[in-house]
Amino acid sequence: MDNPGASAQKDPMTTDTDIVIVGGGLNGPALALALGDTGFDVTVVDALPAGARGEDSFDGRGYALALASQRLLKVIGVWERVAENATPLLEIRISDGKPDAGPGPFVLEFDHAEIDEGPMGYMVEDRFLSQALAASVAAHPRVTLLSGETVVAQAADGAVARVTLAGGREITARLIVGCDGRASGTAQRAGIDRWGHDYGQTALVAAIAHELPHHGTAHQFFMPPGPLAILPLTGNRSSIVWTETSEDAARVHALDEAGYLDHLRPRFGDFLGDISLAGARFTYPLNLTVAERFVEERVALVGDAAHGMHPIAGQGLNAGLKDVGALAEVLTLARRRGEDFGRRDVLDRYQAWRRFDVMQMVLATEGANRLFSNDNPLLRAAREVGLGVVNALPGLRRGFIREAAGLTGDLPKLLQGRQI
Repeated sequence: MDNPGASAQKDPMTTDTDIVIVGGGLNGPALALALGDTGFDVTVVDALPAGARGEDSFDGRGYALALASQRLLKVIGVWERVAENATPLLEIRISDGKPDAGPGPFVLEFDHAEIDEGPMGYMVEDRFLSQALAASVAAHPRVTLLSGETVVAQAADGAVARVTLAGGREITARLIVGCDGRASGTAQRAGIDRWGHDYGQTALVAAIAHELPHHGTAHQFFMPPGPLAILPLTGNRSSIVWTETSEDAARVHALDEAGYLDHLRPRFGDFLGDISLAGARFTYPLNLTVAERFVEERVALVGDAAHGMHPIAGQGLNAGLKDVGALAEVLTLARRRGEDFGRRDVLDRYQAWRRFDVMQMVLATEGANRLFSNDNPLLRAAREVGLGVVNALPGLRRGFIREAAGLTGDLPKLLQGRQI
């Protein structure tokens, strides 16, 4: 006779969900959608309450999405929700100079017409991208969002991973993915250390309205304290990422609107006519922080939880979306082969795929920041010669354009615009 209690006992291999994603910013929901599309059941734990992301008010924050990142968003069904509010990046102008003195003699110009794929990327405001991801997550049958919840503990037990929420609820899964930022609690609980350093710089971020059209052109103006990026938004507006020493940034941020603009104008220039503030102002201290490893048994790290670097190359979100594409592909193919997708040997494939590219970006951003964020006359002369050389060699210039568009290297299928 069968034991009548046997069927009531939970199978130790049964889990509440396939994958728990800790973090509800941008990378977490994007990964959830990519995995949900290939048949995974995914639970996203977001510390912020429902409705706290993607508020309607314009706050000036925006993202320069490389073309490859836009392709990923299109495949997972998000792009159609933001396309009308996106600005194509048609040209990038890079120059070296000083405030009040304007750019040096060489200006490096990248024009999207030199490649066949179209715009190099798109500028999208944070509010529109957050809203689009939230709407897509809410509509996806395989994705569950737990808002206003915090993970306080996690553990790996054989084939099962567990997270415990602040309220005491426990969720079991095959894999925990940390998308919880540079101070990742997921990484800390997994015993993953970090390395890096503080740059002594702070980014001032705001939206600027201007009289003249920007024509889809992004500008990167290198100055001794750090770069000023001017990134085109819809209409006659641009988002700025203005890097100063942390001491000077704190002083400028404390000024009233008129004082802030007085400090910005000599750096911004008058090529777009008169300027004014078009949203709130923010500051972000800049540091390098890289996880010593991106995976552990039943744990993987994505985006800033794995690597946070200087914004000098604008690769923060783009690097995170490369992680999303690579991890989704590794997990999906492993499960199709009948493998336990949360095992360390499977996760090591993701780490091997992404770590080399990340380290290349770290070295590039470290080198660029050291080379450009100073007023050494010898280095200044070398910079200007280098900009002139790249500008004079079409083949080399096209290589940089394709790099800016995210089209180089071993791209995951999603970033190629293909389903997994």
